[in-house]
Order: sequence, then structure tokens, then C-alpha cells
Amino acid sequence: MASKTVLQFKTNYAVSSKIEPFYKGGKVQISKDGKYIFCTCGTKVNILDIATGRVSHRVEQDDQEDITSFTVSPDDEILVTSSRALLLKQWDWRENKCTRTWKAIHTAPVASMTFDPTSTLLATGGCDSTIKVWDVVKQYCTHNLKGSSGVVHVVEFHPDISRLQLFSSSMDCKIRIWDLKSSKCVSVLESHYSAVTSLSFTPDGNTLVSSGRDKICTVWDLKTKTPTRTVPVFETVEAVVLLPKQGDFSKLGVKSKEPHFITAGSKGVLRVWEASSARCVFTQTVPARPQPVEVGRGEEPDEHSLTHCLLLPATNRIATVTAEHNFLLSDLYTLVLEQQFVGYNDEVLDVKFLGPADSHIVVATNSPQLKVFDLATSNCQILHGHSETVLALDVFRTGSMFASCAKDKTISVWQMNIETGVVCCVAKGSGHANAIGSISCSRMKQSFVVSGSQDCTIKVWDLPESLATRGGGPEVLHARVTEKGHDKDINSIAISPNDKLLATGSQDRTAKLWSSTDLSLLGVFKGHKRGIWCLQFSPMDQILASSSADGTVKLWGLQDFSCLKTFEGHDASVLKVIFVSRGTQLLTSGSDGLLKLWTIKTNECVKTVDAHEDKIWGLHGNKKDDLVVTGSADSCITLWKDVTEIELAEEQAKQEDQVMKQQELSNLLHEKKYFKAMGLAISLNQPHTVLMVIKGILTNDDGAEQLEKTILKLRRDQKESVMRFCGVWNTNARNCQEAQAVVQVLLQHESPEELLQYSGVRAALEGLLPYTERHFQRISRLLQASMFVDYMWENMRLTGNASCGENQDEEMESSSLGGPAPLFTIDPNPSKGLDSEGGDSARLEEAERQGRGEVEEEEESSQQEDVESDDDDVSAANKGVKSRKMASPEEGKENIEPESSSEGDSDGEEQMEGMENEEQQLLRRETEARLVTMTAGNQAETQSVTPRTRSMRLRR
Repeated sequence: MASKTVLQFKTNYAVSSKIEPFYKGGKVQISKDGKYIFCTCGTKVNILDIATGRVSHRVEQDDQEDITSFTVSPDDEILVTSSRALLLKQWDWRENKCTRTWKAIHTAPVASMTFDPTSTLLATGGCDSTIKVWDVVKQYCTHNLKGSSGVVHVVEFHPDISRLQLFSSSMDCKIRIWDLKSSKCVSVLESHYSAVTSLSFTPDGNTLVSSGRDKICTVWDLKTKTPTRTVPVFETVEAVVLLPKQGDFSKLGVKSKEPHFITAGSKGVLRVWEASSARCVFTQTVPARPQPVEVGRGEEPDEHSLTHCLLLPATNRIATVTAEHNFLLSDLYTLVLEQQFVGYNDEVLDVKFLGPADSHIVVATNSPQLKVFDLATSNCQILHGHSETVLALDVFRTGSMFASCAKDKTISVWQMNIETGVVCCVAKGSGHANAIGSISCSRMKQSFVVSGSQDCTIKVWDLPESLATRGGGPEVLHARVTEKGHDKDINSIAISPNDKLLATGSQDRTAKLWSSTDLSLLGVFKGHKRGIWCLQFSPMDQILASSSADGTVKLWGLQDFSCLKTFEGHDASVLKVIFVSRGTQLLTSGSDGLLKLWTIKTNECVKTVDAHEDKIWGLHGNKKDDLVVTGSADSCITLWKDVTEIELAEEQAKQEDQVMKQQELSNLLHEKKYFKAMGLAISLNQPHTVLMVIKGILTNDDGAEQLEKTILKLRRDQKESVMRFCGVWNTNARNCQEAQAVVQVLLQHESPEELLQYSGVRAALEGLLPYTERHFQRISRLLQASMFVDYMWENMRLTGNASCGENQDEEMESSSLGGPAPLFTIDPNPSKGLDSEGGDSARLEEAERQGRGEVEEEEESSQQEDVESDDDDVSAANKGVKSRKMASPEEGKENIEPESSSEGDSDGEEQMEGMENEEQQLLRRETEARLVTMTAGNQAETQSVTPRTRSMRLRR
């Protein structure tokens, strides 16, 4: 049971999906196939996939300058953008690659641009009152048209390219027709008294319809260049579109074959007009929104107005864009809304999961409208019910009904149709004297709603049982009980899981517990140093969690109203708190844009996620406890997925894979398959194993060749890893030979240009150079020492040869003086003398082979005396034994001197032992053996024939 509890703890959340702003105003264009929407967003052009509702491509300026205009060629292949830097850029938007950049020649930013039907000519209208035509294929400017006054905000090519005509409009409210053959203005069409907003041509190219902000549309005969009809539309028109001749438009009131056009303007609805009679034959209806106000009584608010209207003949749709940056896709034959996208959410104030399966989310933004998003398609339904900004939301347990409150002092209850997903308002209540900042729904049944207002009062609203099945308009709600709860604004309300208790948190730094039936006060929670932003009941225990502007989260006991735990970690206000993992963990969001996961038992923060760039006002978890949604003031809505089990499974799979690879590596090393073993060790990132493989290769007779072949067979990334490993090996004198061998192979077979392409090669070389220099200096010192030993050896050979001849003469003279005499005492250790005699004779034979000359045989008694004397001297030199008592002080001194010299050499060699490798140690041993042999032989020869020694013998 304990292991299961541990596994239930969450450790991490990862982003599952995002709803980001992709349009903040400006031009909008749709591809010819009707699959993509192109729109500007600051320094970027976002391409929205209509099927999924997600941004599929982004084209961003390198100079970080805002895009002033753009256009897409009719064949959907070329995208051209203009920026405030007065540069034009041609893009392959599918690859997100800029193919060409050139100067716009305009002296002011480009305000409008368009392609001709052949995708060859590009016209740009600038704020400098000029129009320029560019040949995109041959890449040069073909025309520079002057004569307009003010900003040229509309440019359009005639659909019949054989006419080579360009239409433009500027701030003088006139429409100019330019003949590209003569580069002159051939006609000026005057009818509007305000800015012309759009131009639309009939397929035959003989009729033009223009719209303006002077609330009229004009129909022009292009053959005679005269207006045939002026249509008063009684609204500011931003776009006009001619209906195609093919298709059944009878549902739109089209009964004749005369031209009909659709207008989009300040009233926020599409209207169909007959050009010949100037009659409005159809007006679009938007569900859950009031009908347009009649003439003479004012107009719709600005947020309802339409700014763009685009025809999608490939999909038989018509697209419109609202002033609130919403995209509406309607059926062309019925003008029924089919799909809707939100380009910009503004500041997100609250967000909740919606639907029985949590398939939708409802969002309160800084506007009177509520937005319901389908998480699968990003399709949005906009709900109209409040007149001012919606501040808070809460959802009933079933998930199909939710409540909202707003600054207009009202609350609304909304019902979602489970089959169709359509949401409508079923009840409204009013009674507060100020803005309502918090609302909470009952947990067990859809029986009541509690609201808290900035007027410091709490109201309980009962819901009728027949509310869910009620048809018609919304029902009016009345508060059952009202109570003044706090001294300052009420920021949060929470209802207990059994619906018996409710808690309120206020700006007065206190939280209070109330009875839900009569709002009787049960207790007060005091301890926060600043206002309380959020309260939440535990789903399992009698605990209340509170988050405050003092940056802390506290847990309170409902029995004695005491503070049980305090969680500190946020650097700013904690705006939301929820329980997860069945009440064992907390998830908090703050105004610092951070999302923190806490374990209650250990009082520690398990994970901190940098979720948003601004305050996180909205935080909610789904019923399965595996998804969390956050909404922030940065206009982003993020869906987070619990990845604890996924990460655990990945870690286990990784460990199993490591074990399998380790076993395979052991098998390869045992079978001496060095190449495969090295590749596997590199993939496992085991430098020591790679070093063992290289040492194993070098132990062979042809190890250098095998190492060279093995290194050259490696891939480039593997060579980069080996180069990095060499920097580590080279720091140790024991492994420097292998590192230098690998570096030598790479330097011999890789060009400098190829080596510089390796990732991290500079850092590896910087680490190799200083240690390589130290190794070089150490080997140089060792070489010098070995040369000194050779020098000493040669000098001692010469000295030995010279003394050998002198000793022979002295012995001959001494032998003729008299008969034999006992010159030596008997050795008390005859076995020792025999051993030394055998060793000494071997040394003498070796000395004779090295060119010292042969020594004649002496008398038997003299030879025995020399052997015994040699035994004593050799024993004193090799084993460090003191001279015997019968030896003279001078003789003892001579015997000790070689011993001290040998001990000094041994001490110096022990200090160098830690720095030398195996080959250098072998060289030292050989040199030592030669020195000891040479020293012992010289001592034997010298002491056996020295005159001083002979005189000492005679005295004895």
C-alpha cells in the first residue's frame, strides 16, 4: 500500500497543447484552396490551419521589425512581406525560408500590396503616395506610379490581365485606374466622400463594386467609367464581396441573375444586397446575440463590427474577422456560422474545464463575452450574456452547467447541450451593489450558487430543479440569503464537498467559515499578512487551503481553525491553489508566472514550472486528475498533462536498455571485438570502458595499426566523443600514452578544417595542450637522466681498463718478494663466501667479455685471499652490511661509499615512480642492474689490486 501511495504522487507536468494569440490586427488573407489563413501578429505572419485550428507555420522577420503588409500569390507559392525597415522579403512559407530580400525603394513603409492573377507582377502602395510594380520572376521594378495623394491603402489588379490595368485608392477618396502599358493614370473614379475600403470585380471584369466608410457602396461600369448605382447601406462598410454566378443562393433572397454583393461593417453582421435595385435581400443572424439596432437608434458597439470579409470558393465558405480579432467561417449559401477561431484573448481572468468528459474549456477574458473552446479542434463558441467584463467562473460537478459573474453586478447560469456542444444562458440573477468578483457552485447537486462581491456581501442563490430542462429565455434568480461577510472586497468563495459549509477569503487578510444554509459564521482563519486570493476545500480531509498576496499557502484545520502548515516558495502573490493526487498534493500559480507542485506530507516543492510570462489568474484540474489548464494575463491558455507515469516508464526502459548494452559490451570485450565494443561504450558514455578497449588494442603486436583502423571506422559523432574523452585521459600520466595515440591518429588523418567542424573541439584542445606539455617535459627529464647514466657507464669503463693494467704490474712485483704467507683470516661463514665467489666469478667473466682484458692467474693462496676480500666488499655494497671488526677504518670507509651512492639513487627513483609508465619503469630497472653490476665489478678489481690493500695484507 505504501508503494502505491508513493506512485500516486505527481512529479512533473508537461505542456499538452496551447491556445496562443495569433492575430492582433492588420491584413488577413486566405489561401486559394481554403485551407490556410494568413494573418499578421507583430513581427510574424502566422499561417493557421483551418482544419485543426492550430498555427502550422510561422514566418518571422530577422530584424524584429513589425510587418506592415503582406500578400500571397494566387498560386499559393509565394509570400511577400514588407516591414518598417523598408525591405521586401520573398518567402517559401511552407519551408519557412526567406528566398530573396530587396529594398522597397519607397521612402515610407508599404501600406498595401497585391499580386496579379499570373503571380508574376507585384504592386506595392506606400505611405509616400507612390505605387511601384515589380516583376517577381525577373526581379526588377517595372513601374513607378506617381499621382496619388496620401497613403495608398488599396491596390488591385484587373482580373483580365490582358488589359494590364491597376486600380488604387488613397486618402483623397478617389479610385485611380493606371494603364501599365503607358504608366499613366487613365481615369479617376469619384463617388465616395470617405476612405475607400475595398474593391470587388465581377468575373467578366466589366463591373466594379466599391465600398467606403461613408456608408455607401457604388457600382461602376468599367466600360464607360461611370457609376451605375449608389447603394446606401447605413453602416460603415469595411469589405464588400460579389457573389459568384454559380450556386444556389435562394436562401439568401437571391431571385434574379443580377449582381448581388455582401457587405461587412460596423453592425457586425453580413448583409446581401441586390446591385440593380439597391435592396437588402438578406441579413445574417448571429445566435445568442441581439439583432442589429435599427437605423436612427445608434449602432452596435465597436467590438461587434467586422473588419474583413473574404470569399472561399474552393470550400463554399465566407470568412469574416471581427474587431475583437475573432475569425468566423460561415456557409456561403446560408451564412450560417460553422466555425470560429479567436485570434487574441486579451487578459485571461479565469478558465475551467467543461463537459462531462472535460472536452471543452470555458474562458473569461477581459471582455463581456465568454469563450468556450473545443480542445480537439480549437473551435470557439462566443457567449453573449454580460454587458461588462466577466470576472470569475465555476462549474458544477456534472460538467454540463456552469455559472459566471461580472462587473455588471449580475450572475449568469449556462447550460451546455451534451449532444451538440451548444451553450446557452438558462438563468440570470442580480442584486449586488458592486462588481461580483467570485462565484462558487454546489458540489453534490445543481441546487444553489454562492456569490461574493466588492460590496463585501455574500449571497446564496437557489436554482430550480427544472432549470436544466427549461426552454425559452433565461430564468430570473433571487437571492435566498444575504450576509455582510468582510470589511473589504471578497476575492474567493469555496463550497465544501458535502455542500454544508462555505468559506470566503477577502482582501482584509482573513478567511471565514460559514454554514451554507443560513450563512451563520462558524469561525475565522487569521494568519495571512496580506489579502487572500483563493480558497479550496480538501476533497479527502477536513482541511482548507488558502493562498495569499503575501506569497504563502496555508492549510487550516476546520475543527479548531488553526494553521496546520505553511508553504513558502513563491516570490509574489499566490493567485490560485487546487488539491491534486486525492488531496495529498497542492498545485499553486502565482503572479510571477510560475506553477508549483507541493507535497503536503513533506512540506516541500516537488516541481516548479515556468508556465507563463505574466500573472496566472486561472487554474483548474479535470475530473481524472491527469490534466490541468492555466490561463494567464499574457493571453495564453496552456493545457498541462501529468507525465509522472510516462517519465517513470521511460526511466525503467532506459535502465533495462543500459543493462542489456552493458551485457553486450562485456561479451564483446571478452570476444575481443574491439570496434563494436568501442562504439557501444561510446554510446553508453563510458570513457573508462573506451580506455580499456584502447589499452587492449595496444597490447597486441600490431596494436598501433589496429587502433588506427578502429578510430578511422568510427562515425563523426563518435570521434567527437573520443576526442572529448582524450582530454580527460590526458590529465593522468598512467593514461596519457593512450590519449596521445588517439590524438595522433586523428591529427594524421583528419584535416584541420574537418577537425574544426567537431563539436567541442576547441574545449578539448584547450584541455589537451597544458597536460601534453607537462608530459613532454617529464619525458625530456627522464631522457636526460638516462643519458647521464650512459655517460657515467662509459667513464667508469675507461677507468676500469686503465687500472687493470697497473694492478697486473704491481702483482707481478709483489709475487717475487717472498714465499706464500697467510694474508687472510678464515671466514666464519664459508657458505656465504662460496655464494659470493660464484657471483663474483660470473661478474668477472662478464667484465672480461666487455673488453677489460684478461687477468693472469695468481697463486692459490693469493687467489683465495682475494676471493674472501671480494666477498666482504660485495656483501657490504649489495646488502648494506657494515665491515667486519678486523677491517681497518680506511677499508670500511671505502666499502661504505658505494652503498650510500646506491641508496641515493634508489631514493630518487622512488620519487619518480608515480609519474612513470610501465615502459619507463622497465628502462629504469635495466639501468639499475647495469649500474650495480658495473659497481660491484669495479670494486672487486680495484680492491684486489690496490697497493694500499696489498700493504694491509702484508701487515696482517
